Amino acid sequence: MVNAEYKFSGYAFAATALDRGDTLRADADALAALWPQARVLVLDTDGRALADADEQPFLPLGSELGGGPGTAVYLGKGAETAWFVVEAGNVTVQAPGRVDLRQAATIWPAEVVNIFSYARGMSYWHSRNRYCGVCGAAIQFGRAGFIGHCRQCGTEHYPRVDPAIIVAVENNGRLLLGRQANWAPRRYSVLAGFVEPGETFEQTVAREVYEETRVRVIASRYLGSQPWPFPGALMVGFAATAHDDVPTVDGELEDARWCTREEVATALQRELSDDGQGLLLPAKISIARSLVEHWYRQQPGTRPDHG
Repeated sequence: MVNAEYKFSGYAFAATALDRGDTLRADADALAALWPQARVLVLDTDGRALADADEQPFLPLGSELGGGPGTAVYLGKGAETAWFVVEAGNVTVQAPGRVDLRQAATIWPAEVVNIFSYARGMSYWHSRNRYCGVCGAAIQFGRAGFIGHCRQCGTEHYPRVDPAIIVAVENNGRLLLGRQANWAPRRYSVLAGFVEPGETFEQTVAREVYEETRVRVIASRYLGSQPWPFPGALMVGFAATAHDDVPTVDGELEDARWCTREEVATALQRELSDDGQGLLLPAKISIARSLVEHWYRQQPGTRPDHG
């Protein structure tokens, strides 16, 4: 029996969003008033967050850092707390630990992880846009970090997100999985690729699947999306049906194959007790993993608990 009750979810970085407060970004007085009681996420040059000795979030108040927002980026406001992110080099605070975003997604509260992913994306955009891409002059950031203005040519630069599709492709109860050569041994995942100019998401699904495996997609439907700031993508998740083509790879992937429900079930169980054989699935924090689990739960005879 197909599990029609299952909701597509379970991946990181998609918890309840902040009120981003666009109208506050140009209001220096309002931001200064929020600063003393705001929580501040401090990121180093590698995009890692400062953490305490137990690898939990180190979130000083603005008043503990002193001064005002300065170069900090205003992220928004939660139920009661305003949030900023600042580069570690711009403050004097010290913390005993550093945690990267993938690690934080497994050990931090979901709300803080979501804010960390948002902050990391903004921090990366700032670090890669110090100079104007039009004339090469230095960029000055304004509107609480959300606009980069070139004083020389007047061009305004805005935060960039690169959309990419990621898709669970099915044919007759089989799931199409592939692997890249630089992945950990035995690791397989659903297919993904960046959207090109002039394409719809659905066209990208068909093109990417065919380019990577020579499998022809018949139809696709949207399921959900995940911010993926590694460094600045938005993963747009789809389920698709395809023709009964033999997967063929020519360099972009090392291997691609159709996997049965039983093979996927075994792979899900393998994480509890790895037998050292067979395929491994994507990490649980990723939308890729949720796409695999969603496909599996929709198969006839599957119980909601992965049975």
